Amino acid sequence: MTDTPYIPPRVWTWDKANGGQFANINRPIAGPTHDKALPVGKHPLQLYSLATPNGQKVTIMLEELLEAGVSAAEYDAWLIRIGDGDQFSSGFVAVNPNSKIPALMDHSVSPPQRVFESGAILLYLAEKFGKFLPADPAARTAAMSWLFWQMGSAPLLGGGFGHFYAYAPEKYEYPINRYAMEVKRQFDVLDRHLADNAYMAGDSYSIADIAIWPWYGGVALNRAYEAAEFLDTQSYKHVLRWAEQIDARPAVTRGRMVNKASGPLEEQLHERHDAGDFATKTQDKLEGAA
Repeated sequence: MTDTPYIPPRVWTWDKANGGQFANINRPIAGPTHDKALPVGKHPLQLYSLATPNGQKVTIMLEELLEAGVSAAEYDAWLIRIGDGDQFSSGFVAVNPNSKIPALMDHSVSPPQRVFESGAILLYLAEKFGKFLPADPAARTAAMSWLFWQMGSAPLLGGGFGHFYAYAPEKYEYPINRYAMEVKRQFDVLDRHLADNAYMAGDSYSIADIAIWPWYGGVALNRAYEAAEFLDTQSYKHVLRWAEQIDARPAVTRGRMVNKASGPLEEQLHERHDAGDFATKTQDKLEGAA
């Protein structure tokens, strides 16, 4: 970092060579960069995603619905490689004009319904199938409050702390300290709440837990940014209890694998079209058979 302070220009201009892990896909304009239709599988629900924390929310939700016996929640999951710019195809932009994963098309209704933004998808699926959203008004309100807490807080964890701690081309003390302070405050919010509650909305597992866990559970269990030691997540005992409890759910284990394109090959299921794919189409099996 230079000693010369940065003075913003009167009008910002796009410097394509701004560095960072995602510099090749970041841009200040919307819309498609190329024409390409999205694939459509055999099930009414078509998911286009990647197993980032936001993507995991939806695949965990779908697997939880199937675990609960909701056969109508069967789905096809297609891998969107955001590093390659798949999210800027004309087909993807038609489903999500914001070019972010996850994006869902529901072909069980006419005309087919597009749903984008992970929180909106969770709420859509919960209301469609009547699961993981409490019926009691007070508990439902709590679940909705925590769902929206996650939507507002996680950008400070991912786009703030995660970017400057793990992805920025250089590490700068000021932004890392600023966002670390905020993330630890958020963990304290969760820890104090979970001291008196089994789950985010009380005694019942809900879409609030499904939304929050991939982000904050992922960091607490040292699966995101390798920052658990830096943030001292072991000190948040109630968050760890909750994170480990959810981590043990079979549907969560499966949901984390769907559209995963990094990490151990046995945990990567690039596409999911049938429940049997978990046993036969993980990358270790596909590459071993090649």
